[in-house]
Amino acid sequence: MDTLIRNGRVIDPQNDIDDILDVAIKDGKIFAVGRNLQLNSKSTYDASGLIVTPGLIDAHVHCYQYATPLGINPDDACLARGVTTVIDAGSSGASTFLGLRKFIVDKSKTRVRCLLHIALHGLAAAGCSGGALGGESDTLAILDEEECVKCIQANRDVIVGVKVRLSASVCDNGRLEAEAFRRALSAAKRCAVPLMVHHVESTIPTQTDRASPSSLGCPKDLQAGDIYTHTYNGWRCSIVDPETKEIHSDVIEAKARGVLFDSGHGAGAFNWTVAEIAAKQNFWPNLMGSDLHTENQEGPAYDIPTVMTKFLHLGMPLNEIVRSVTSSPARAYSLNSIGSLSEGMDADVSVLRIDECDVNLEDTVGQKRNVKKRILPVAVWRDGKEHQVVLPTIWPNTNAIKRGLMINKHQIVKDKE
Repeated sequence: MDTLIRNGRVIDPQNDIDDILDVAIKDGKIFAVGRNLQLNSKSTYDASGLIVTPGLIDAHVHCYQYATPLGINPDDACLARGVTTVIDAGSSGASTFLGLRKFIVDKSKTRVRCLLHIALHGLAAAGCSGGALGGESDTLAILDEEECVKCIQANRDVIVGVKVRLSASVCDNGRLEAEAFRRALSAAKRCAVPLMVHHVESTIPTQTDRASPSSLGCPKDLQAGDIYTHTYNGWRCSIVDPETKEIHSDVIEAKARGVLFDSGHGAGAFNWTVAEIAAKQNFWPNLMGSDLHTENQEGPAYDIPTVMTKFLHLGMPLNEIVRSVTSSPARAYSLNSIGSLSEGMDADVSVLRIDECDVNLEDTVGQKRNVKKRILPVAVWRDGKEHQVVLPTIWPNTNAIKRGLMINKHQIVKDKE
């Protein structure tokens, strides 16, 4: 054996495991999981009192570093926080993908897969990703479905889906939102991959008019396996009706037919009020995505363990939290060699600890909740090789709270003032 991780609480939802067990790693693969394994190994890690899981998968990040304004370094911001695999959510389009592949995917220690933006240039510099007015989908010419499909078909080892942002500000003040949505839906269907939709401040409604069944809606027009991200935002298009404080029926129906919901925390898309309303209705995320980028890695998102911490505070069962960062994203993105600790799987393993704490942790709009338990990364192996883990230097960050308060007034669902 190369490594033997002993006496940890192994949580592996794919295999219905939650027990004190050992995990053995050999030649970059999971060799065995069992109680008191009698095996010789080159190194032993004592995980007593800790949680051992399949390598964490962040279902939504932006890691096209330097080529896009939002791009973070996946090794520094993700692998060093216990995350072995990330999904870059549309930083590149068909005309910029090869750079992502050559300079990020091929050179990162973190496993990087991506969703291809329906816009040719992805998020190179547009709207909220670049500081300028306008957005990546302001012209029809850039929304090239054929090039998107060709790029996916030629790079299926890396590209696992399609991405589109539905916000009026990035689609010529809403004029092209519907067409961007239609082309992205079509490209994903033709390639038999999921479509992830960013749906914030959009002209396309969350809840459609039942008297007009032909009207376009999101998530109404998503198919089973498609992904609705930024689920817990309080902007216009929130999943929560601001009057009734109930989740819209179109949202409930979409989840029932197999549409997946991603936390997509981001810098403006996680609202404690919305999340608490959803929690009361047991509307938990299928996928846990940090939407980590340059504007939130020092708060309010920080990393995926912090996002997990927030859902632990909300009452999401720990096993379901682990599922949302392991087997669920692996299945959603057809990542067949990871997501569980089954024999022969890639030896991606994360070790976590739950600490007592007493902090006022912010959402993305400056609202705070008193959090008593924190999930922390302790150790991580990627393909059987251990990597160093580091923690945020400032947590919580008062500057992130101040930034959030600047956009609080635009929320349609929020705490009572």
